[in-house]
Amino acid sequence: MRHFNRNTRDSSALGGLAPPPASLDSRPRAEDNPGVNELLLIVEDDSSLREVIRLGLEGEGFRVVAAEDGPSALLTFASERPDLVLLDVMLPGLDGFAVCRELRKVSLAPIIMLTARASTSDVVEGLESGADDYVTKPFEFPELLARVRSALRRASAVPAPIQGAGPGGSANGITGAEPVVLGPLTIDPAAFTVRRGPEEIPLTVTEFRLVYELARHPGVVLTRDQLLELVWGYTYLGDSRLVDVHMQRLRAKIETDPTHPLLVQTVRGVGYRATREAV
Repeated sequence: MRHFNRNTRDSSALGGLAPPPASLDSRPRAEDNPGVNELLLIVEDDSSLREVIRLGLEGEGFRVVAAEDGPSALLTFASERPDLVLLDVMLPGLDGFAVCRELRKVSLAPIIMLTARASTSDVVEGLESGADDYVTKPFEFPELLARVRSALRRASAVPAPIQGAGPGGSANGITGAEPVVLGPLTIDPAAFTVRRGPEEIPLTVTEFRLVYELARHPGVVLTRDQLLELVWGYTYLGDSRLVDVHMQRLRAKIETDPTHPLLVQTVRGVGYRATREAV
């Protein structure tokens, strides 16, 4: 199976690729992404790689627009309003981190970083810039496709219930339509909003789903693997750094003192737990 990297020079790299793993993505696309007008923006300065990704995604039924540098990415986003952005880190003009920060000022659209740098510091910088996920180069197209579809599902679907999670969850499932209270916060899954009194707290879709999953299971420790599956839809492609960095960003928005969090507590070596009582 071929990988996509900066040395890929022809669209034949798409040939013979296996479908995404069934555990990640086996349903028809219409069921995967209800209500999403699937226009994707690819921001990649390597023209060959950009074309290969474009052909692959168009072959899956997506509409695609592309940009080759940071400034044109911002202009294209403003004019086209895509539903998801695939954003390279190393770009001329403005790098991917700067582009991501600018996009987050105006949009909650999912952003997946494409990076050849897999060090923890680079991954963390990308996620702290506002990205929802990242894919390390070289990558296989089915992995990229699975992550794109998972991100679009997160952006469009009501969070799914955890099975047998204890308080707030059951094997019979949860409708997800009623607001959930976490301390001073009111979390409304129907509107995808979090409010502290009358004030709405601006969260990305991923941050919202993270706090919602925790808040509707108060007192229950959710492991990083559980959160990866519940929030990102990953059963084995996920990275625990996704959870930890997004938790850090979430706490900066919802906690009075993020260095001493009271609403969501860390259970060392296990995961995270929402407090049962208002603080």
